[in-house]
Amino acid sequence: MIKRTIYIGSPAYLSKKNDQMIVKVIPEEKKNEDDQFENESKRKMEDSIPIEDIGFVIIDNPQVTITQGLMLALLNNNVALVTCDEKHLPKGMFLNLEHNIQQSHHFQDQINASLPLKKQLWQQIISVKILNQALVLNKYGKQSDNLKRWSREVKSGDSTNLEARASFYYWKNLFPEDLDFKRDREGDPPNNLLNYGYAILRSVVARSLVASGLLPTFGIHHHSKYNAYCLADDIMEPYRPFVDDVVATIIYNGENFTELHKSIKQQLLQIPTLDVQIENKKSPLMIAVQRTTASLARCFAGEQRKLVLPLFKSNIVK
Repeated sequence: MIKRTIYIGSPAYLSKKNDQMIVKVIPEEKKNEDDQFENESKRKMEDSIPIEDIGFVIIDNPQVTITQGLMLALLNNNVALVTCDEKHLPKGMFLNLEHNIQQSHHFQDQINASLPLKKQLWQQIISVKILNQALVLNKYGKQSDNLKRWSREVKSGDSTNLEARASFYYWKNLFPEDLDFKRDREGDPPNNLLNYGYAILRSVVARSLVASGLLPTFGIHHHSKYNAYCLADDIMEPYRPFVDDVVATIIYNGENFTELHKSIKQQLLQIPTLDVQIENKKSPLMIAVQRTTASLARCFAGEQRKLVLPLFKSNIVK
């Protein structure tokens, strides 16, 4: 089932009633000619959403209040609760750590995974990431034969660092030449759009890892002690090009991408439902990620050696 992404960008009061998330939006107070506030019922708009239909709640306003009862209900339904900072970029994530009944067993498999296995898994991840980057470039009429070749040459653990070589070529050629783009988290737009999109993708992956009984903290390749989502950052790599494509589409359509305005956010919030090809079938991205994390759990358990990973396919832009 495709879960909904709920974005809260205005002052609001969030609560629970009868297995529904109640969203009471509170517009900024305005005074009328008589210097009296408008009627309370007119100033507050209320909506209800079945909690079982929700996959992600993104809170992007400091004047949002959420009840403990709703938080528990969201966690019990494996909803990822994401909070944004003053720049409107996702900053933190709240996840259920007891969603999978075999969690302790899966944790042990994950912790005991051998270094050779991790290197083989990273090889698969990077190979598919580079291939998907090549396919995104193809969509926009860019040459990518070198990336396709490199995707086949990735060694165990990516020991020759083909990921970095591919990344340099990819970012140099993805966007219009006059943009002179350089990928830098703190850099000029459209880095802001990429940051926002990747944060949404990260929450999708972290949520699926928890559902598969895995710890998002213990990575295959990423291992910074300051990163609580190392494994999520590993698994999202082959999915990043899908986010890149959304941003590239925005740019080539001539939209103003210097700020994260409403239209752009609406497009980026659709990332969990993007069409992805996985196991030769079309699937929403959030479902594809679930298949990937489930396959990872089986790899850690020694039940299989190959990850189930996505493939980018799209009509070529003329």
